[in-house]
Amino acid sequence: MNVFRLAGDLVHLLSIITLLLKITATKSCRGVSLKTQELYALVFVTRYLDIFTNFVSLYNTVMKLVFLGTSSGIIYYMRGHRVIKLTYDREQDTFRYLLLVAPSALLALLTTHNYTPLEVLWTFSIYLEAVAILPQLVLLQRTQNIDNLTGNYVFLLGSYRALYILNWIYRFFTEKHYRQWLVWVCGVVQTVIYCDFFYYYILSWQNNEKLALPA
Repeated sequence: MNVFRLAGDLVHLLSIITLLLKITATKSCRGVSLKTQELYALVFVTRYLDIFTNFVSLYNTVMKLVFLGTSSGIIYYMRGHRVIKLTYDREQDTFRYLLLVAPSALLALLTTHNYTPLEVLWTFSIYLEAVAILPQLVLLQRTQNIDNLTGNYVFLLGSYRALYILNWIYRFFTEKHYRQWLVWVCGVVQTVIYCDFFYYYILSWQNNEKLALPA
């Protein structure tokens, strides 16, 4: 594992910790898209089914369990916690995520390398992760309710993928025959989706202003 991969994993973990801190400390999930959180849970479940069949390392297994557990916890807070669920922006979080799930499933069936259940589901998770943040970005644009912790969460989530791109570049030049075209393309698409948010996040930080996205 190289430093870019490790940094990406840690930033990804930090993004989730930031979101959990926002929800538990403020007893509010206002500004957080449940649809995005459910999409990420679906990404993790379909990608990490191999946890029962393929042991890579203790680090790998622990990280998979952490992401599965934290995503489930976030959804519980937003759906089941008697106080926090009342703060959910249900009327604004209306992105039809079938528009993301269905194309991802179709592309997985058309482009998977091997037609085994685990491989098809893994391919599906790669496509879905590339676009899973869209309901969150749409919600922030609609409500303009972007507190510091929510803004930091989205920024860290996008930064994790950018660090993974550096990891892929490093591996391309240091490992013979390393090619993952599907992962690379989806990762670049995912990072591009964040670019507009990155621009306004950095601009608000430079000007010491509250983060707001153009409607």
